[in-house]
Amino acid sequence: MNKILVTEKIAEKGIEALKASGMHVDVELGIERDKLLTIIKNYDAIVVRSVTKINEEFYQHATNLKVVGRAGNGVDNIDMEGATKRGIIVVNTPEANTVSAAEHTIGLLIASCRNIPQANTFIKNRNWDRSGFKGVELLGKTLGVIGLGRIGSLVATRMQSFGMKVIAYDPYITDERFEKFGVEKKEKLEDLVKEADFITVHTPKTEETLGMIGEKEFKAAKKGVRVVNCARGGIISEDGLVWGIKEGIVASAGIDVLVDEPNTTSPLLDLDNVIITPHLGADTVEAQNNVGVTIAHEVISALKGEMVPNAVNLPTLQHQELEALTAYLQLGEVLGKLYHQLEKDAIERIEIIYSGTVAEMETTAVTLAVLKGIFEPILKERVNYVNARLIAQNRGISVTESKKTVNGSHMNLIRLNIVSKDKTFTTAGTVFAKRDLRIVDVNGFEFDVTPTPYMLVANNMDKPGMIGQIGTLLGASKVNIATMQVSRNFKVQQAMMFLTVDSDVKKETLNLIGNVEGILKINFLKL
Repeated sequence: MNKILVTEKIAEKGIEALKASGMHVDVELGIERDKLLTIIKNYDAIVVRSVTKINEEFYQHATNLKVVGRAGNGVDNIDMEGATKRGIIVVNTPEANTVSAAEHTIGLLIASCRNIPQANTFIKNRNWDRSGFKGVELLGKTLGVIGLGRIGSLVATRMQSFGMKVIAYDPYITDERFEKFGVEKKEKLEDLVKEADFITVHTPKTEETLGMIGEKEFKAAKKGVRVVNCARGGIISEDGLVWGIKEGIVASAGIDVLVDEPNTTSPLLDLDNVIITPHLGADTVEAQNNVGVTIAHEVISALKGEMVPNAVNLPTLQHQELEALTAYLQLGEVLGKLYHQLEKDAIERIEIIYSGTVAEMETTAVTLAVLKGIFEPILKERVNYVNARLIAQNRGISVTESKKTVNGSHMNLIRLNIVSKDKTFTTAGTVFAKRDLRIVDVNGFEFDVTPTPYMLVANNMDKPGMIGQIGTLLGASKVNIATMQVSRNFKVQQAMMFLTVDSDVKKETLNLIGNVEGILKINFLKL
């Protein structure tokens, strides 16, 4: 009989579901660390939230562990590399609190534009004067939604019933999704900011989205704009928001997430026209029941060896199949990761063509690896081998696969054709021996590049001096070049350079290179 340990509070319905499976369940809320490390060897699965640290120390004691269930969205407290290395499946519940987060967003929006918390405090202090609490209506106003994913689309459709015009910015969502929800698409963030009376953010927290709304954006915004953040702390810069309020640009704000929560010292706490809640977006009876029941069923399914909808770290493959496909899974992710780091257009269709020996294998998991690579740079933790295809479907992206048993130039080849509204991005790669990955084509430019963690890709006019100028600027910035390959297209008199470097490249250096005459495009890749 499998044994499951629950160390943090989940809904009672979740505990009941675990017990109903016939498995042995122990609930040890707030268990001391030393005791946890002593007893964990007796358990096949553990269910946690965000407090219990699942790290290398834990894994060394958890010798029989098969599944980690995270009752919630993130996995910040879980060492994913350690789990994957040991074949431990990690599952979470990214969908369970969607409605609650959308409704809390709307609640903060209404409360902030009608001064409801301030008026409540005022009258409970035995005062009666409504002159200082005049609000604004939603009818006829424009709501700007940044991020038209699961939560953003729910907010958009609900606010349309208030008679609001809804516009949205999301460069990773197809036009069809905008049309589906009756939302006007804005190609640039600044276009949305200039037009919106209300702004709400619903993006994951990534390097790209951190601080995406700040002083610069508020300078371009309408005077009297109102903002809401129920996504992640820091997507709307707290310092920038304070500046916007003090300058009289931002009329009010509703904030559920802060940068340094839970021990926050945010300057927003001192502003009367900012309503702040302590990360309550998922804190409803229904959401917590959904989280508890969902994590219970996922842990049970994983222990039974069944397919798990929210397996974060492993493809659904037998051990022997996984061993044979490991290099191709890695190559698929690498090829997928190239797209959103080289292009920004919303994808409409993905064609994956397998040629040679790889075409004879079970390539379903490789396709999922490609999709994982495509979406991971923009969605981060929410992407896994199981939900990657669903993510594509939810974005209206068509995914097709084809196989050719023979390929003229390589023993095996994976080729991607990624089609957007106006163009097609192509790339291809191969595997030499068992683990030697190579990128061999990008948009018709031929290479023989071994992917590394840090890479630069430059498109330039095919003329003398280009290589030297790039090398000089990187050297001046103390960036060491490991390898460089150049491919030329004589028809258009252009070339493409792939450079592998030993470290991160600062934006200032990229800007210097981009300003060199003849450089058409420069991108820094993290693979």
